[in-house]
Amino acid sequence: MLLSGGMDSCVTAAIAARDFDLALLHVNYRQRTEARELRAFGEIADFYRVPEARRLVVDVDHLRLIGGSALTDPAIEVPAADLNRRVIPVSYVPFRNANMLCVAVSWAEVIGAGRIFIGAVEEDSSGYPDCRRAFYEVFNRLIEVGTRPETRIEVVTPLIAMKKSEIVARGIQLGAPLHLSWSCYVSEDKACGNCDSCALRLRAFRQAGVPDPIPYA
Repeated sequence: MLLSGGMDSCVTAAIAARDFDLALLHVNYRQRTEARELRAFGEIADFYRVPEARRLVVDVDHLRLIGGSALTDPAIEVPAADLNRRVIPVSYVPFRNANMLCVAVSWAEVIGAGRIFIGAVEEDSSGYPDCRRAFYEVFNRLIEVGTRPETRIEVVTPLIAMKKSEIVARGIQLGAPLHLSWSCYVSEDKACGNCDSCALRLRAFRQAGVPDPIPYA
C-alpha cells in the first residue's frame, strides 16, 4: 500500500485493510511538506497497527534534483487553486507515481505481495497524467513483463473513478482516520486552504456534508 498520508491514500488504506494485512510504503521526494506527510504516514500506520517490519520509508532525492514542479522546486510558487483549470498544473511532479510504483513493485516481489494499492483518482482531481486508468493498465503490463515469470503483482486503484466527495463518504463509512491525513501542498502546521489539494479536499467534505477534521489557516 502506497501511503502518502493524504486523504485518498488514507481511504485506500481503509479499503485494503478490510481484506489484507497491510505493508505500507512511504516515499519522501523532498517535497515542501515532507515532514508533515511522513508524520501522517506514521500516525495512520499506528492507527492500523502495522508492525515496523511492514513499514518502508524510502528517500528519492532525484525528484528534487530533477525539479520541474512547484512541490519540489522552491523557486516555483505553488499557485492558488483553480478547479476549472484545463492544463496540467505546476504542482505535477513529472512521472512521480511511476517512480514510486517501481519501488513498490520491487518490495512487493521480495515480500510476496500480490497487490499494490494506490489512491489514484482520475475523474475529480488536478488532472495529473499519472493518475489516469490508462497509466495503470500499461503499468500492470510492465510489471508482468519485467518481473520473475512466477511473480503475480497487480496495481489496484479502488478510488480511480470516484469523486472526492464519494471518497470522503467511503472513508467515513469505513472508519478511516481522516483526522490524521494531510493534503496541503504548502503548510505543515495548518493547511493553507488555497492550493489545489486543499481546495479539492474542502469541496469534497462540503459536498459530503461533513466538516473537515484538520486545521486550516
